[in-house]
Amino acid sequence: MLSCNKTLNVNAGWKDITVVYGLLDQTDSVHYIKITKAFLGEGNAMQFAKNADSSIYPDKLNVTIEEYWVNASHDSIHSHTFTCDTVTIHTKEKGDSVFYYPDQLMYYFRGNLGHSKDSGFFYKLHITEKKTNKLISSRSGLVDDKFSVEKPPNIPLFQVNFLPGVKTEVKWTSAVNGRRYQIMMRVYYLETLISNPTVRDSTSIDWVIFSNIQADDDKGGKPMDYYFTNDGFYGMIHAQVPVNPNVTRTVRKIEYIFSVGSSDLNTYMEVTEPSNSIVQERPTFSNIENGIGLFASRTNRTIGPLRLGIETINELKTNPLTKDLGF
Repeated sequence: MLSCNKTLNVNAGWKDITVVYGLLDQTDSVHYIKITKAFLGEGNAMQFAKNADSSIYPDKLNVTIEEYWVNASHDSIHSHTFTCDTVTIHTKEKGDSVFYYPDQLMYYFRGNLGHSKDSGFFYKLHITEKKTNKLISSRSGLVDDKFSVEKPPNIPLFQVNFLPGVKTEVKWTSAVNGRRYQIMMRVYYLETLISNPTVRDSTSIDWVIFSNIQADDDKGGKPMDYYFTNDGFYGMIHAQVPVNPNVTRTVRKIEYIFSVGSSDLNTYMEVTEPSNSIVQERPTFSNIENGIGLFASRTNRTIGPLRLGIETINELKTNPLTKDLGF
C-alpha cells in the first residue's frame, strides 16, 4: 500500500537575505539608507516583525557609496567615496507599518551630490557583511533638478488666482533621469486670535495635486503639462482648515513643490501600487544585487513663494466651502 506524508513545512532552510531601501536626493545634505534582513520562522510573522532583532543585523555592516561622473568622452571617473555610519532615529509612529517602532537603525552619510554643473553623476552602493564577506551592491544616477518650469513662473511673489469653475495649467519640461512626477501645493497662512491680536500662529497645509504623471522616457527636455480644477483649491482648504470663530486667518504665500522620481523608483511604485483588476498578483521589482529592495533617486524643486491675487482672497471670504473659516 502506498501512502504519503501529509505534513507540509512552509518554512524553507535559513538563508541570509539583505533588504535595502535608499533614495538619493542632491537637494539633501544628509542621505539615509535602511538596511535590514528578511526573517522566517515558526509562529506568527506579524509578531516577529515587532521585534527589532528579527530585522537588524547584529553587527555593523561596511557600507560605502562611490561617486562617479561621466566626462565628454563618456569615461566614468571615480571622484569620491562616502562611508556610511549608523544612527538611530526615533520618529516612527505606531501604525506606520507592522514593524517595530519608534526606534529605527539607519545608515547615513553626509555630502553634496552632483556638486558640479555636470548632470552625468552616478553612484555605486556597496554593502559588506563582515563575518561572511557577503557583498550586496546597486547603482543609481541622479535626477537632474535643473529642469525648467514655465507655469507657474518662478518669480518671487508672482500673483496667482484660482477662480471657481476654471482650470489652472502647470507646465514644465521633463528632467534628465526623471520619470515620475508629483506636484504638491503648500499654502501658508497666519491665524490671529481675535481677543488678543498679538497672539499669532503660522501654519501650512499641503495639497497633492497629482502624484503619478509619467514622462515617456528619462532623457529629459520633453514638454509636460497638467490642468487641475480651481474648485479643488477651495475643497482642499475646506477639508483641512477647521472652523474656529475665535481666530481670523490670512494666506501669506503659496508654493508649488515638484517631486521627481527616477525610472527605477517609478517601476517600483508601479509594481507595488494596488491593483485595479481582478488579478491581484503583482510582479516583484528589485535593483539590489545579492539582495532585495530599491536603491534609486528623486529630487524636489520648489516654485515660489507666490501670492494670491485679490480675486482669490475675496473668493475665500465668500465661497460656500471657505466662508466660515475666517479668511
